[in-house]
Amino acid sequence: MGVLALEMFPDEVPGVDWIGVTGDFVRVIDEKCDGCACCVRVCLGECFEIHDKKARVRSLARCMECAACWYVCPKEAIIFNWPQGGTGFRTDWG
Repeated sequence: MGVLALEMFPDEVPGVDWIGVTGDFVRVIDEKCDGCACCVRVCLGECFEIHDKKARVRSLARCMECAACWYVCPKEAIIFNWPQGGTGFRTDWG
């Protein structure tokens, strides 16, 4: 996860930069997850996948830090913390 999304997807999202290494700021609690895939469906960055009937973080490289995954999880199985200031998602549009 330490690779910058900008390096991985250089022209994929115009007007968006990912700054620095943000670490694991989104996690799934296996014991609470029932595999409903709400997080998979809501995530614009395609950060989640279902594996062995549980949600898993595939990669946070394209996470837009919207916290939609955390908000829609009916089992409260998502732990979300915004990355440290100066890192993460930055857009030209506010």
